[in-house]
Amino acid sequence: NGEGMPHDEIPRMFGIVLSSTKYALRQARGKYGLGAKMALIWAKMSTGLPIEVFSTQPGKAHMSYCKLGIDLAKNEPDIIAHERRDPWTNADGSRWHGAELRVTIAGDTGTYKSKILKYMQQIAVITPYAEFSFRYEAKDESRSVSTTFKRRTTTMPPMPMETKHHPSHVDLELLKKLLVQAPPSRKMKHFFMKDFTSINSPLAEKILDELLDDGIHHDMLCSELVGNQIVRIHQLFHSIKFPAPSGECLSPAGEYNLNLGVHKEFAPELCATARVDADAYEGHPFVVEAAVSIGGKDLKQGLTVYRFANRIPLLFEPGSDVCKRCADRLKWAQYKIDPKADKVGVFVSIVSTKIPFKGTSKEYISDEIAEISAAVTKALQHCGQQLRHKIARAQAYKNARKRKREMTQYIPNASRAIFGVLEDMVEAQEDAREGRPGARPAADFEAEAVRNMAKRVRAGELSEETLRADLTRHVEAVDQHLAEEFEKTSGGDKARERVDFFLALPRLPAGASKPTVLHSTTCVIELW
Repeated sequence: NGEGMPHDEIPRMFGIVLSSTKYALRQARGKYGLGAKMALIWAKMSTGLPIEVFSTQPGKAHMSYCKLGIDLAKNEPDIIAHERRDPWTNADGSRWHGAELRVTIAGDTGTYKSKILKYMQQIAVITPYAEFSFRYEAKDESRSVSTTFKRRTTTMPPMPMETKHHPSHVDLELLKKLLVQAPPSRKMKHFFMKDFTSINSPLAEKILDELLDDGIHHDMLCSELVGNQIVRIHQLFHSIKFPAPSGECLSPAGEYNLNLGVHKEFAPELCATARVDADAYEGHPFVVEAAVSIGGKDLKQGLTVYRFANRIPLLFEPGSDVCKRCADRLKWAQYKIDPKADKVGVFVSIVSTKIPFKGTSKEYISDEIAEISAAVTKALQHCGQQLRHKIARAQAYKNARKRKREMTQYIPNASRAIFGVLEDMVEAQEDAREGRPGARPAADFEAEAVRNMAKRVRAGELSEETLRADLTRHVEAVDQHLAEEFEKTSGGDKARERVDFFLALPRLPAGASKPTVLHSTTCVIELW
């Protein structure tokens, strides 16, 4: 269900290293287009077989097919076949669109099969709106593997938007490039406002006021600047404290999708999600989302940290990553979580126009960046606070069930004993009334409650069975009251507040083919 690729661009996109469509400033999974090329190069080195690409764009009447290799010496595609074909159709009769790549590579499945499945499982967590399969066919059928990661929702995050550069992070070469690309007639004030984010009209005028001594006036054109003036602008940009860029251009997975993904793949007993407000590092906006789960499948005792950068799992070098270190530093005990005995899953997703990876391997984010470290810690703390309330409620329910079981098992004996006492009381009352030898004084039975109870026993209204039923109802009432009191004293004040709300449901348009989606702070409802 992707967008596919233009027919004429496919050879260049797969057959030329360092060719890419991702050089714009936006949140992206990659930048230089190396992923697909590395798969093609790996295939060339291990099996010598070419790659096959099938692509259909929405609205196009044809499907593009391309079979190609890569000439590493010339850095150009080696095209074997490139043609237009009839498009595929889906099971429902609709026309398929998107891209499919087929590549044959050699590898050690015994060593890396588990890593592939682990990677795909984490992809399924962060993209529960996608469905994909993995199939490995071995010569020995018993060693074959086939698994499918089902789609759980159709709610997808919005596409990330291209944004402008923040003045605090531009270097001298980028500033020169932007000035060259600007229209020659553009004045400096408009250049600051149109080519950079976080600069409005008053701030642009203040910057120009600071540059008057350098011969840069308000009506000066971009094309009139000379070298030393450009250097002065660059120096001024790095000395001014600009407003942080907005995170509106980013596309995080969303708490809803993250929660669904965790439940879909790990089925935890408890799970909490949180998202902190957008912040910025060196002029690049970023958003941190986190989920913390307790229990479930595929988790071992202790903390297991899953990291995502621009919705891509990071598998290697976890010990140096900011997410792992923040999780290790967190005081889990204050959230009623034992990080050594409990099965705790920690999921942290960071999206940004520039992920500050440490090193060229792009495997972890350094803990040295204070802004990101603080945001990750804050997100985990929010999750911990939610879990503390949930654990308190779960513990209250567990204790209530235990109390109820313990009290209920004594009800038959207690009702039998009480009814035996009542029968003895009735017999003693008869002895006192008839004046039998050794009988208790009649004054002992003059109380109205005693007379009424004796009367009910004689009439058969009060029996061992009715006592048992009354004790059962009393145990349930006391059990409910004690559970509520325990929850109030264990889970905090905010979780005890009762919130009543009403949701007005809109009338669905006749023949609607898409659901109406209603978002609230507690749930997402799809109306069909």
